[in-house]
Amino acid sequence: MTLFNLFGKKTFPHGVHPEEYKAETNAKPTRRLPFAPEIIVPLAQSIGKPAKSLVFKGQQVIRGEIIAEADGFMSVPIHAPVTGTVKAIDIVTTATGSKSTAIIITTSLSSGQIIIESDVQQNYLNLSRSELIQAVKNTGMVGLGGAAFPTHVKMSIPNERSIHTVLVNGCECEPFLTTDHRVMLEKIEQLLLGIRIAMKCVDAPKAIIGVEDNKPDVLAAIKPQLPEDGSIQLEAIETKYPQGAEKMLAYSLLGVEIPSGGLPSEIGLAIFNVATLAEIGALLPAGQSLIERIITISGDDLEKSGNYLVPIGTPIRYLLDFAGFSGDEVEIILGGPMMGLPIHSLDVPITKGTGGLLVLDNRATEQGEILPCIKCTQCLQACPVLLNPAELGQLAAARQYDVMEDNYHLNDCFECGACSYVCPSNIPLVQYFRIAKTLNRERHLQDG
Repeated sequence: MTLFNLFGKKTFPHGVHPEEYKAETNAKPTRRLPFAPEIIVPLAQSIGKPAKSLVFKGQQVIRGEIIAEADGFMSVPIHAPVTGTVKAIDIVTTATGSKSTAIIITTSLSSGQIIIESDVQQNYLNLSRSELIQAVKNTGMVGLGGAAFPTHVKMSIPNERSIHTVLVNGCECEPFLTTDHRVMLEKIEQLLLGIRIAMKCVDAPKAIIGVEDNKPDVLAAIKPQLPEDGSIQLEAIETKYPQGAEKMLAYSLLGVEIPSGGLPSEIGLAIFNVATLAEIGALLPAGQSLIERIITISGDDLEKSGNYLVPIGTPIRYLLDFAGFSGDEVEIILGGPMMGLPIHSLDVPITKGTGGLLVLDNRATEQGEILPCIKCTQCLQACPVLLNPAELGQLAAARQYDVMEDNYHLNDCFECGACSYVCPSNIPLVQYFRIAKTLNRERHLQDG
């Protein structure tokens, strides 16, 4: 019996089982959030080059119209999340603390904020692959699972590679987050259409939707709507973190390994998040673009936690006010607690890659004293890509960053945080690894 079907459950070696904290929001239907008076739209919202602004200060914009064009292949256009007036095009602080050019729009609160559907209705499955990929790019779509990788780039498979299976990530293994859960219950028709579109774009005959077994309502809802020809399948996999990572999903569903430093396409796979494909299935037939997304607002001291449909560019401060946040001395995280990004300003906006807004009170964020490594091996048992986090941590402390990369596969780490989660000495291992990667990238740039 192989590991990926151990005890009748499809899974992967190692990983952790953090508390889920999903019950607060996973049964609440998605609701639309009222529009904020001011929307901040950064031009850099994906991996790759920022978009190029097409508007000017004082210009009236209509919800859904293009306001910034893609600047090359590895870039996506940006569309107006609201009807309103361009207040400014200025440098703003982003969630990472870096600076970015942004289009700031004053929302027209008297507008009905209706998105006008395109007059051109097409059966997108009848388009050629290149036409379909261009249509996806025109929506401004990026991966909604958090990486924000341009979707059209992922769909542009090199000619020398052949895709046999599209894997659809419906795991949502991060604690607290339940947006994908709601999408899989509320947008099944759009999801299945989005999957068929992705299959055509990568020329794959089959797709498999992987859903963690802590979502029996999702499994029950999707199964009866699958096509009879078996081209789209549904599989329950063990609830474990980080089950939704590409390498883990491929291993759990098919028992195959993505090569170290390689891409899924090298072994015939294309992997997409369920929210990404559901949006594609909703936007393309309507001739619309990505201007809003569902996010989970959850955590401590909130009166109205839940899943909300939010215009991209909505400031965090507005979200917290709406959710009835009443606490103080908290940590605000964009995303989940394992891989999310702590922010230090409430004036940063939601972007295309934001899947959640998590509020943790001071009790939940207390960091114990960092102690010496006791060589307990818990981090080795947790690491899903079978690295040695303890030894990597010691090399990081000695500033041997090149050795970490050259001899210890540092770049295979995708910063899931499992090692830091289990460390009894409170060593912030994943933070050390992020610093090492950043310094190595800078060194490579200097070396040319």
